[in-house]
Amino acid sequence: MRLRFFFFLGLLLPFALAAQLTIEVNAIPANTPADAKMYLAGSFNNWNTSDPKALLAPLGAGRYTVTIYPPAGKLEYKVARGNWATVEGTAAGKFLANRSLQYDGKAQTIQISILGWEDRDSGGGGSAAPNVFVLDDHFNIPQLNRKRRIWVYLPPDYATTDKRYPVLYMHDAQNLFDNETSSFGEWQVDESLNRLFNQGDYGCIVVGIDNGGAKRLDEYSPWKNPEYGGGEGDEYMDFLTKTLKPKIDATYRTLPGRQTTGLMGSSMGGLISMYGFADWQQTFSRAGVLSPAFWFAGTGPVDDIRAHPKQGDARIYFLAGGEEPDYVEQDILNVSNALLSAGFAPGDIRLNVVADGQHSEWFWRREFPAAYQWLFAGTVPKVKKREVFGFDLKMEEKPAADGLARIAGVKTSERIQLRIVGADGKVWRSLKQKGNAVDTRELPKGEYTILVKKKGKDWEMGELVK
Repeated sequence: MRLRFFFFLGLLLPFALAAQLTIEVNAIPANTPADAKMYLAGSFNNWNTSDPKALLAPLGAGRYTVTIYPPAGKLEYKVARGNWATVEGTAAGKFLANRSLQYDGKAQTIQISILGWEDRDSGGGGSAAPNVFVLDDHFNIPQLNRKRRIWVYLPPDYATTDKRYPVLYMHDAQNLFDNETSSFGEWQVDESLNRLFNQGDYGCIVVGIDNGGAKRLDEYSPWKNPEYGGGEGDEYMDFLTKTLKPKIDATYRTLPGRQTTGLMGSSMGGLISMYGFADWQQTFSRAGVLSPAFWFAGTGPVDDIRAHPKQGDARIYFLAGGEEPDYVEQDILNVSNALLSAGFAPGDIRLNVVADGQHSEWFWRREFPAAYQWLFAGTVPKVKKREVFGFDLKMEEKPAADGLARIAGVKTSERIQLRIVGADGKVWRSLKQKGNAVDTRELPKGEYTILVKKKGKDWEMGELVK
């Protein structure tokens, strides 16, 4: 049997086949570095934040321009200073939704202003989307006698439907949702999934488990490395399958079967995802293994996979970067051959080697959507009716002394639908009302998602902290 690989190559079209679109930046933040190089990244160039063909040229007086040649259709884009850590944001440095344009294929010029940069204006604020919650800051891990923060991402329509969702368990949660908790830049899992949802994706619950800091290497490998540790991977996986997953399935509307449950992680998180996929096939049938640190465990992963034959439908997505050490790709090839020996089919395995990829959060952030979509494709029914959500709803203030918080952009005479959702997915309030006041007096302290729908408009989503 021959292993079949899938390599993703950008399709290059002659610029002559597409009309030109010029983007003019008429204002940039005052704190923009004097030597900054700014690039347009978007759906037209695979979100490349340092594409030389999309470099903004200075016009003087703080103005810049760039001309691109996208095909007709929906175009999404942002401006960044060479990488995702330096992407444009709101004036406060918070996450800014992708700019969007329905391009008609005709030559035209669009003018925009850059309000702020995520890396220079954050001011201590987090970047997690309003449908991300901390389920518990001190969730007990009885198998290891430790406690850990657990994050939960809920699909945008969780509070407006009775759907059940597949679940993806992800490691190193500090780096998944919020730039304030990540030391190396976040994956933007929430923003990516929100964008995919608005493009037609069914939706998925993501459960993120913080790593254990000094215990990270121990927990993410069942095999001991004589120099770096390890050896607690079995206990960690027992925690995921016997403690955390039952809690998640009891709390949220999940599709709990193995075909709709997956694991994903990078580096050491990729190692433990591979191990969990092979040894807990009764629970997981999907695994995203990104830049895995198989070197840490020697021949352990290959030997372990050969000892655990395939038990049912399965998919595994491998990712390696062309600028990572050569052994990363070679180790993946060895593991892939072991999977074939264990009865997995070539179609169960996908390997994506990306030339510019590095062992870095920005790389995994960029490649996460493709991995997620391939892993869960065909596991859920198609959605007949699609709701669209915005994620920039603002509250004018925290609850005042009278317990009222007010929704920005809603008039006192305006009628709206209002829903309030807690970290556990509970809908605390679902009603039609007049005006912008939200009564929080009966709400326990915590984080909430506020959903508002005006007549004839899409749902808008914001965050309330009491």
